[in-house]
Amino acid sequence: MFAFFLTSGLFLGWSLGANDASNVFGTAVASKMVRFRTAAICCSIFVILGAVISGAGASHILGKLGAVNAIAGAFIVAFSAALSVYLMTKARFPVSTSQAIVGAIVGWNLFSGSSVDQTALTKIAMTWLVCPVLSGIIAVVLYRLSALFINTCKIHMFRLDLYTRWSLLIAGICGSYALGANNIANVMGVFLPVSPFETLFIGPFSLSPAQQLFLIGGIAISLGVFTYSRQVMMTVGEGIVELTPVAASVVVWAHAIVLFVFSSQSLEAFLINNGLPSIPLVPVSSSQAVVGAVIGIGLLKKGFWSVRWKMVGGIASGWITTPIIAAVVSFISLFFIQNVFQQEVYTSQKALSSPPAIEKKLARTEVSEGLKNNPIIIITELKSW
Repeated sequence: MFAFFLTSGLFLGWSLGANDASNVFGTAVASKMVRFRTAAICCSIFVILGAVISGAGASHILGKLGAVNAIAGAFIVAFSAALSVYLMTKARFPVSTSQAIVGAIVGWNLFSGSSVDQTALTKIAMTWLVCPVLSGIIAVVLYRLSALFINTCKIHMFRLDLYTRWSLLIAGICGSYALGANNIANVMGVFLPVSPFETLFIGPFSLSPAQQLFLIGGIAISLGVFTYSRQVMMTVGEGIVELTPVAASVVVWAHAIVLFVFSSQSLEAFLINNGLPSIPLVPVSSSQAVVGAVIGIGLLKKGFWSVRWKMVGGIASGWITTPIIAAVVSFISLFFIQNVFQQEVYTSQKALSSPPAIEKKLARTEVSEGLKNNPIIIITELKSW
């Protein structure tokens, strides 16, 4: 049964790969510096590695936004997000998967009567504003540094072409890893609370239940890259502003840096240990990062009127409508599957506080026999829950 309900997560992963691979290799493929096949292979391999190795960092914030506590509900949330992303992909717009899953979770909250964590929602919504601006600033700085390096070293055009191709390829690999690390939470995050997997041991290595889900989601993303990402790549690479190969390389590097910043647990720990303000680990929009970088380069090189603002407006309208579509589809679908197919799409707080649920909670937290006999600790445990 879990395998069937997981199909909506696989659909969402496929949609993400079909759409967001354009953000990693779109400028490289559109500028004809990297072949599509090479880009697809590299993107597929490293998005899986990023998901499995570093995917846990950004996954917790979605659980705070709304803990989808029934497998049928998780199915509908993932399906609603996937459908909204697919519709935007058909329209050839680079859409935000992060916004789609957030909208779908809000739809579940409204249907189930669960409260929306305003702090978590505010953090996520703020990144929708900060992400493209930060990416544009980073792109401008990187482009100026690149231009200074090229002019100072007086690199020959043929050697510059070689360096740029390698830069685009390496930046795409880093961007693919960052995409998997940051956005796998959008694909499989809602299934974490209801996952039936146990830790899997393969020789000296082990895969946690979350890593197994992330591996499956990463494979789905890679399938989307191979089967349907070329058209959106051309929209990102050519539709907003004309980019030189060097500028295309800078855009991908800026995108990779922004996704890394919002998904790195190591960076968060470093900032906290040194008394610096930490950056929230939030699944940010890969599309917004790359669009912000492209606009930043366009404004720097040719000014305001060099940017195709009509195209930007179409993309921005997609960012606004995507979470709304996902929320509406989620709410209606939850009503349909609950009343027509008689599936439990959420577990009420009353059910969670029943004696069987309490026993399950005590077993899950592995309270020892000695602690079970201590009523003070039991009450403390239940209050914290």
